[in-house]
Amino acid sequence: MTFEPVDRSVQVGGLALHYRETGPAAGLPVVALHGHPGSAATWDGVAAGVCAAGDYRVLALTQRGYGRSGRVGPYTLPTYAEDLLGFVAALGLERFVLLGHSMGGTVAALAAERLAAERGPAGLLGLVLEDSVIPREGVHLPVPERPQQPESVPYDWELVPQIYAQLEAPDPAWWSGLARIEVPTLVIAGGPTSHVPQDVLADAAALMPRARLVTLEGAGHSVHRDALGPFLSELTGFLRTVRPASG
Repeated sequence: MTFEPVDRSVQVGGLALHYRETGPAAGLPVVALHGHPGSAATWDGVAAGVCAAGDYRVLALTQRGYGRSGRVGPYTLPTYAEDLLGFVAALGLERFVLLGHSMGGTVAALAAERLAAERGPAGLLGLVLEDSVIPREGVHLPVPERPQQPESVPYDWELVPQIYAQLEAPDPAWWSGLARIEVPTLVIAGGPTSHVPQDVLADAAALMPRARLVTLEGAGHSVHRDALGPFLSELTGFLRTVRPASG
């Protein structure tokens, strides 16, 4: 059976957030977050593969400031994490897996930290970080250049300097908080062709009590785009391990 993605929208804290839903309504939810730049559509290939592999429901969220979601600040990483948790609550998800690429992985990890600190993991069954972790002090990432016509890009350009300023000077508590993430975690690294420092991914995985690091050599930063087959193999294998026996 094949499933086509369906575009939907939900109000979270007064903000309209766009998302794409693939798979049966009763499937185990996998909430996916894109990186920069991107939108929910970046996960279409992954969603098709995941749904073909089992009874899953992929909910790919377009984050604030991007695509068809509301373009209203503040554009802070904690705000994005609040949006994610609000999205989960608005859809009434009792059990779910978080999947994030690049900045989306940072947001997913911050949300997982928050769940662990406030009320335990609750319905969070697992976490998948694709070439992404919480930023660490002293790590520098290339900042995108401002286009001549900022209004021509498919996102609010104002989010770029705000987000990259936080990546450059992160809250140290974000990094130390990784130790609180006790749910099973899969960190998928893209290898030396990625611009993300691979030693940081390894150090982050070592901090999380139940994390496993897998490196797909040569995949680069956009692993799910440029190495879809191996990425799906790792992802679906992980999903089978965290799926409750009853679902």
